This record gives sequence, C-alpha cells and structure tokens, in this order.
Amino acid sequence: MSEIQNKINKLIENREIARMGGGEKAIEKQHEKGKFTARERIQMLLDEGSFEEFDMFVTHRCYDFGMEKKHTFGDGVVTGYGTIEGRLVYVFAQDFTVTAGSLSLALADKICKVMDMAMRNGAPCIGLNDSGGARIQEGVNALAGYANIFQRNVMASGVIPQISAIFGPCAGGAVYSPALTDFIIMKKNTSNMFLTGPKVVKTVTGEDVTQEQLGGATVHATKSGVAQFAVDTEEEGIALIRKLISYMPQNNMEDAPLAVCTDSIARLEDSLNEIIPENPNQAYDMYDVIKAIVDNGDYLESAAAYAKNIITCFARFNGQSVGIIANQPKFMAGVLDINASRKAARFVRFCDAFNIPIVTLVDVPGFLPGTTQEYGGVITHGAKLLFAYCEATVPKVTVTLRKAYGGAYIVMSSKHIRGDINYAWPMAEIAVMGASGAVEVLYAKQLAAFTDPAEKAKFVAEKEQEYKDLFSNPYNAARYGYIDDVIEPRNTRFRIIRALQSLATKRLQNPAKKHSNIPL
Repeated sequence: MSEIQNKINKLIENREIARMGGGEKAIEKQHEKGKFTARERIQMLLDEGSFEEFDMFVTHRCYDFGMEKKHTFGDGVVTGYGTIEGRLVYVFAQDFTVTAGSLSLALADKICKVMDMAMRNGAPCIGLNDSGGARIQEGVNALAGYANIFQRNVMASGVIPQISAIFGPCAGGAVYSPALTDFIIMKKNTSNMFLTGPKVVKTVTGEDVTQEQLGGATVHATKSGVAQFAVDTEEEGIALIRKLISYMPQNNMEDAPLAVCTDSIARLEDSLNEIIPENPNQAYDMYDVIKAIVDNGDYLESAAAYAKNIITCFARFNGQSVGIIANQPKFMAGVLDINASRKAARFVRFCDAFNIPIVTLVDVPGFLPGTTQEYGGVITHGAKLLFAYCEATVPKVTVTLRKAYGGAYIVMSSKHIRGDINYAWPMAEIAVMGASGAVEVLYAKQLAAFTDPAEKAKFVAEKEQEYKDLFSNPYNAARYGYIDDVIEPRNTRFRIIRALQSLATKRLQNPAKKHSNIPL
C-alpha cells in the first residue's frame, strides 16, 4: 500500500473516530436519557446531505489536572453549515458525550467561527445546547470562551436571526448565550436553564427545589418568559426550528421568503360579523379571529403559555410573512400588564429588525391596575411596548375590533405612533375609558348630591348612554383621521392584504443615532 493511500486511510479512520464523539458507551448513555447526540440532531435539522462540517479535528489546549491525557476530536461541539428548505443556515450542536459538552476555549473558538461566518454570509445561526457548563479545568480560559460567544451574540442581534434549542442542561454563565438570541426552545423534562443550581439555592436561600422546578422548560415557558417554546420531544423541537425559520429572512437586509398562497385573497369570513358579543364585558376568543383572516388558518405562536392576555404569532397574508400582536379578551379581558408588555415589545422589535410587517388586532380595556403592577414597574414595562411600536419602521396595519381605551389605545399601534393603515370594526369603542368609569369622573359632584338611589341610577344610566353614543363607535376617531376606514368584519382579510400590498414600497428611517435608550 502506498504512502498516500496510508494517509487517506488514516483520514478516513480519524473521521470515523471523530463522528463517534465520546464513544459508544457515552452515546448509549445519551440515548438512555432519551436524548439524541449532537450529530443526530443536526441530521434531523438540516436538509438531507447538506451538512458541511468545520473543525472536526480540533482538540482542547489544556494541560492541567491530567487533561493532557484526554483529547477527543471535535472537543465537545459539532459545527458547520447546511440548508433548511434549501436556505443556508449555520449551526453548532454541543456534544454531551464528550466531557459532558463542557465549554473549553477551543470549543468556544469553534462556535465563534461559525457565528462569524454566519454574520459574513448573512445567514441564520442555530445553536443546539446540551452542556454541563464551563470546563473547570480551564479556569478563566473557559470564561473567556463564553464571553467571546456573548460578544458575537450581541453583534449579530438584529443582523441575522439567532435561535437556541435547549436539549439538556444549560447552567451558570452558559445561559446568557441563549438569552441573547431571538428565540429559545426547551424540551420538557430533560432541559433546564438557571444561573445557580439547586444546591447553591439551598445553601443561600434555604429553598428546596429540583432542577425542573428551578429552571425546567415549563417554568421558563409559563412563569419567567425566558423560553418562547416548550416541546415534548427533540423531534418536535427541531421541526419547530425549521418552521420558525420559514417565516424569517436570511438577514436584516432581506425580506422573508414569499410562500405560495392557496387561500383566496377575497375570502369573506361571515363568522366575524357575529363574533363580538352584544355585552361589551363578555369575552370571545381572539384565536378565532386570527384563524379566520390568515392564509389557510395557519400561524405559529411565540410564547403561547406566557402572558396569555396578549398573543404574538407569525402568520402569512397572501403568502407574505407577518407578525401578529393581538389582545386576547378571553384571558384577563385582554388587559395590558407587565408581562404582556415585555412579551409584545420584544416580538415587535424582532419583526422590525427583520423587515417583517406588523399586524395589530386591538381589543384592550387598558393597563392592569394595582400595587403589584405599579411596584413592579408597569410604567417602565408598558413604555417598552410603546417604544417598540414608535421605533418600528416596517409596515404597520392595525385593526381595532372592540375596545381601545386610554393609554393602551395609544400603545397598540395607533395612528399617532406611526401606524400606517388603521382600520376599525363598526363596534369599536375608542375612548379614554369605559362609560361607567367616565360618568363617575365627569359627574362626580352631581352623583354625590343624590339622596334617592333610584334617581341616581336613572341619572347614571342616562349619562352612560350619552357617553356610549359618543364613543361606543369608531366614527368619532374617524372624524379626525385617526381611523382610516371603518370596515365590515368579514372583509378584514381582504383589507389587510390590500393594505400590506400598498405598503410594500414603504420607506421610513429613524433619525441617525448611535443607538436608542429603550426603557429597560
């Protein structure tokens, strides 16, 4: 056998060794935990045969604590690029079979390389996380590795889409890379995210919590809002990434891809003419409205289990990707609070960063009152949503379905904060507040003077009706041009599509500045 053939055979052998990661036993342990390996995950994520790997033969550079005797090809992360539905993406997948996927400086350098390439070539970057954290044997070098990744996350923010999937542990400083990305997907029961683990929590605060209770997928999808998605299986999580990517452009200089639309633009939805209850205090389901107006009733909701009083989702109108923000009357009457404001603000900013038009469906009675909200900074958090809408330069189409009261009317993409096209249904109520509250303020002295309860009730009823006649319709706002048109509910899909078509060439720039100072 020739010298050249020997070298080729050695390459093939080394590739096989590298592809085995931590070896057969470690792979078996991974499977026993119900987890896939890094390479299996990448294979599921990318189009068949499209993966091109980088740095297969990288090893760590640590010589302390006996590490000089433990070198594994790839060093705990698989990196490279491939395609999803034919579109370029960059990917890294931490390999728990190699030193528990712990982060060394060499491992971080591999991740940084694909992030740099994603930025240079204008393509999304997807991270599949499954790691025991910093490699303790490397000390400050491991911390430097994390910091290098974080810096790139920040520089890439708003330039290329960044998606993180958590399929195992993600603790300590490691949590900040996913936290800096656009969307986080967590798998129930096997993934977790926390800054300090249960043992430290027990020592410092005395609390007894499990890893799942402290930072499991359900906790972060429902309580903290850290994760936008919680899935039952890794297969579901990976399919979700593929779907999520389909609504996004490759980068901030492009538009999201147009899908083939098989749903008639002029489809009338008669159910919408009857969806608003006669009683203004009665709830209805905003999901029914969304399903009725978007292409084929299909949408992808973000943060579905968190702050349910507001809905944030991707959908399509005539094949065009849009972001929908909608108050949900079925939950807390659709009121805005701290969590809803934060959730919606981040979604608005993502859409604006990546040229995705925003459709806002409004039915909001105001901001949630009370000491819990005020002490928690609802003013600042509500200002985040206001700021996001004000700053957004993408096409903005707003439809007021029913209530739009007070500051919440302004915040929800009103004409005054550069809403491009603002429609209202005939039953829309646009006012400072509801009729009963308004009468209490406007006629406080007269009400205090009544001695006969029956007379007082009659007076209140009359004045409430007067107020309703003035504001329980959209025409007062339309008088001033704050509403561009009052539309029949069943025509909503058609009117939104026409509005988006008219805004396709919109050009709007904010004043030149280093950056804004959003109320954080």
